[in-house]
Amino acid sequence: MPVPDFRTAALPDPDPTPEPDAAAVARDAAEAEAAFAHPPVAPDTTWAYGDHPDQIVDLYAPRGPERESAPLVVVFHGGAWRSPYDRVHISPFADFLARRGFAVASVEYRRGRDIPQPRVSASSGAADTAAPVAGRWPETFDDVAAAMDALPGAVARLLPGADLRRTVLTGHSAGGHLALWAAARHVLPRGSAWRTEAPANLRGVVALAPLADLAKAAELGVCGGAVRQLLGEGDEFAERCALADPALLLPTGIATVLVQGQEDIVVPPAVADAYAEAAAKAGEAVGLTLLPEVGHFPLIDPAADACAVAAEEIAQLAW
Repeated sequence: MPVPDFRTAALPDPDPTPEPDAAAVARDAAEAEAAFAHPPVAPDTTWAYGDHPDQIVDLYAPRGPERESAPLVVVFHGGAWRSPYDRVHISPFADFLARRGFAVASVEYRRGRDIPQPRVSASSGAADTAAPVAGRWPETFDDVAAAMDALPGAVARLLPGADLRRTVLTGHSAGGHLALWAAARHVLPRGSAWRTEAPANLRGVVALAPLADLAKAAELGVCGGAVRQLLGEGDEFAERCALADPALLLPTGIATVLVQGQEDIVVPPAVADAYAEAAAKAGEAVGLTLLPEVGHFPLIDPAADACAVAAEEIAQLAW
């Protein structure tokens, strides 16, 4: 499987993170290569929640000892909300969870177009630096909301051994942002089409190296400026942040744990720290598990100890 570079920048960001040293870059490259060396794992079945080709969910039945029911883990993949990175790269992690006794739903969603060169405006001939390359507004959020709303019925039909009362959301990187956002929809402003009137029936959220605080991630230029590409600039950025930034949708009342590698140069620990600080100010306790000598990708690498830690955090909430 090709190794994605989630740090790839299509456009320069005004406030990029300091360049990591050579040793940190080498560590990150080795960890990415190891994580993406696993072959993709096909799901037991795939379910469509809409008509677009990306509106699908891969379902994995629990493996191992027979149980009357298994907790459901809903997985959102990362990749800076960019189209080259789909759920296939996280399928070994989904299978890893299934082999630990979980039922798994791995959600696909619409993302930005292929990483491009800046578009050229036909009217002016100038580069259109506002062209979004990370995510689609509002389609990315439309899809997450639609998938979450339809998932209970689909799981009841297609994964009858799954216990919807013990549902945990998880996601890696940009997918960690979507997991946190999906759990916070009841906190959205009234009038938002994505708002739910009651919290989702969840045991909790385990967000892995998430873009949990979009304002902080934008300040640091995380993932090649992906946040600003998704949300825009100026007033547009502020308006969309109010609807999309998990750090502004607190407290949720839902148990939340962040798992973060201390050596992560893709989504630095400062982003998780900013979310935890925002939660504390909102009166909500959020778990933050910091893993020493771990970067970004071991959290979804089934062969890495960090992945086992992530699975254990999910199990603590689910069981």
